Amino acid sequence: MTADLIYVLGLETSCDETAAAIVEMPVADGAPCGAGRIVANQLLSQIDMHAPYGGVVPELAARAHLSHLDRLVAAAFDEADMALADMHAIAATAGPGLIGGVLIGLTTGKALALAAQKPFIGINHLEGHALSARLTEAVDFPYLLLLVSGGHCQLLAVTALGEYTLLGQTRDDAVGEAYDKAAKLMSLGYPGGPEIERRAHHGDRAAYPLPRPLLNEDTNKADAPHCDFSFSGLKTALRQATQKAAPLDDKKVADLAASFEAAVADCLSTQTRRAMTRFRTMVTPGTDYNLVVAGGVAANQYLRAALGEAAAAEGFAMHVPPAALCTDNAAMIARAGAERFAAGFIDAAPMAIEARARWPLSG
Repeated sequence: MTADLIYVLGLETSCDETAAAIVEMPVADGAPCGAGRIVANQLLSQIDMHAPYGGVVPELAARAHLSHLDRLVAAAFDEADMALADMHAIAATAGPGLIGGVLIGLTTGKALALAAQKPFIGINHLEGHALSARLTEAVDFPYLLLLVSGGHCQLLAVTALGEYTLLGQTRDDAVGEAYDKAAKLMSLGYPGGPEIERRAHHGDRAAYPLPRPLLNEDTNKADAPHCDFSFSGLKTALRQATQKAAPLDDKKVADLAASFEAAVADCLSTQTRRAMTRFRTMVTPGTDYNLVVAGGVAANQYLRAALGEAAAAEGFAMHVPPAALCTDNAAMIARAGAERFAAGFIDAAPMAIEARARWPLSG
């Protein structure tokens, strides 16, 4: 079987990373046959610009995308030693995300595709995360996906390209958002995730008895337990513990961070195990059981370890993209575009694709 190589340029501007990337994907009979490779990957982080505000300022993010995206596209072509004419398709995030930023990437992608007479593919940012593990590993469908990021916390059954079944989601804060809010309660920097992880490494994870919301809730039948998350109550309990512990010193902060992280790990691993039970009923017996953990929070080593233990206990192999591919990036958008191009999933009116602030991956 001879494989053809296809090349796709991807653009990502949904939040506070401006990114352009080119991926190469081997294809045979209209389907990927291997992980392929990232030919170019250009990314500009805006963290330093937003840090003084303790979060992303949408207007500033959009202006930065507008200022830098063209340069990053040119740099991607230089890195790959390729030209726009060499691309088989152009892909860009069409949502969900901050609408101003999404519009910039989407419009740029359309303009490049129109100028080069190439197919344009609008990508759901969440699908980019869902397929990100396939950038570096030949992970076959179906698999269970835990998507954990600053804006999302979901469990989905990924049964094929474009086929996603929601098994559980947060009822309030996303896990990355909870980390940022927890960091602010302890007067730590932005983004909160890396700082809490660093402090927690030196703390006592049992120092503060923080709650594990929803883990004891029984709202569904025993054979179909709910797999939802909730972090607002945990955040409230952390605020109360922080106030009681004041004034804070390094030891107290470390213990608070460690206790918070332990509670998050328990919530994620428990609900993921429940989702594994449901996933088994959805796939053909004898199927290899795989768990993919994606999104920025997947870079957290303590949470990875907890989820790895849960996966091993349930007989699932766990796959986590490299840290640079867990956070928002254009390589995952290019890969999703490449898979859709190979499968013929191309919109009949691509120039009419609209930017979306909200865009559920399932349903």
